[in-house]
Amino acid sequence: MKMRLNKFIAECGIASRRKSESFILEGRVAVNGKSVNQLSFVIDTDNDIVTLDGEKLKLEKKVYFLLNKPKGYITTTSDEKKRKKVTDLINTQHKIFPVGRLDYDTTGVLILTNDGDFANFLTHPSNQIPREYKVLLNRDLEVKDKEKLLTGIYLDKRKSKFEEINFFRKGDYKKIKVTTVEGRNRFVKRMFGALGYHVEELERIRFGTFTLQNLPRGSYRKLSFTEIQNVYKTYGR
Repeated sequence: MKMRLNKFIAECGIASRRKSESFILEGRVAVNGKSVNQLSFVIDTDNDIVTLDGEKLKLEKKVYFLLNKPKGYITTTSDEKKRKKVTDLINTQHKIFPVGRLDYDTTGVLILTNDGDFANFLTHPSNQIPREYKVLLNRDLEVKDKEKLLTGIYLDKRKSKFEEINFFRKGDYKKIKVTTVEGRNRFVKRMFGALGYHVEELERIRFGTFTLQNLPRGSYRKLSFTEIQNVYKTYGR
């Protein structure tokens, strides 16, 4: 089967498509013993031998997990400080990676997979996939600031906003539910921080079609093929 090199690496469960492209550009990938740094390079998956840092790659069965991330875990697959990683919580023989990031002290919905295409689909800005968060602020959210966050403020020199802001109960304006289609690093915390608020607790309660559904903190479950296909169907593929 003919396949672009960057897609093949992602399909092997090594990393997302974007990270796979970085491996190629860094000169770490070879095809039949020869280094390749062209993202559009096409291989024959049945006959060509692809290596990353000298290690042979092979296509893997795609697996998908939904984790209720606890505090105290980082969303990377390696760490020089030897901190606990989210991949440590999942029992699998496959080389999985988290889709996007949640901060060390942020909890909630996190998808882990070895499917680079699916990870790219979930995180690509053009797909506008919603993320919903439960937020605890250090003080009441003022009406004028709520409006600013909904109409847009400038973050990273670009206009940024929440799609929705709701309160869990009347009279309590510290506990908030926000929805955004943004996936930028620490986006929710930085949005509130730009207006002088501090986020004391943050939990992602929905990512696209995925919710916690009474999944205990620190626990995970496998996602079915039907659930994965439903994401593509719901968000335009």
